[in-house]
Amino acid sequence: IKVKSMAKLPTEYGEFEIYAFDNKLDGKEHVAIVKKWSDQSIPIVRIHSECFTGDTLSSLRCDCGSQLSSALKRIAENGGILIYLRQEGRGIGLTNKIKAYNLQDKGMDTYEANIKLGFKADQRDYAAAYQILKSLGVQRIVLLTNNPEKVKQLEDFGIYVERTERLFGRVTEHNKFYLKTKMVRFNHLLEGFEDLV
Repeated sequence: IKVKSMAKLPTEYGEFEIYAFDNKLDGKEHVAIVKKWSDQSIPIVRIHSECFTGDTLSSLRCDCGSQLSSALKRIAENGGILIYLRQEGRGIGLTNKIKAYNLQDKGMDTYEANIKLGFKADQRDYAAAYQILKSLGVQRIVLLTNNPEKVKQLEDFGIYVERTERLFGRVTEHNKFYLKTKMVRFNHLLEGFEDLV
């Protein structure tokens, strides 16, 4: 993975630096949004997989957009890195994600829909995130995640996860079943949400 370009990025959350990375392994462009942190602190890191419907269209079917917003706020306040991976629909792409939505409209959960379409329940991997952290000189992090698989993969690559901090998105009538599926089928840690889903 290689840095292709970098610039300042003023946002409603604060001023960041944005880095574009070219990944020779998957042919995708990934992005890191960086807010400097103090030398005495460990950077807060959020690895966020692309979600066009949630991040851009504010879909109520998922919690992705609200998680992205919450992560940017926390990183702006404390310093850290948001890595935006181009892994739409848990790695199956936008068209297949919309096909999965159609199956979910017919009663399947997100896990079952991806399997029915011929994919693994979650196609994502975090090799690009590891490479980005490595290129930024980061080996030790505080990870914003509810996903234990993300922690496992990063640690397998040699990143030291000092601790995780939960990142809760909004709960709506449209995403309660989805959040329950994340807890039950994907082992996401959403303690305190059991009564909501």
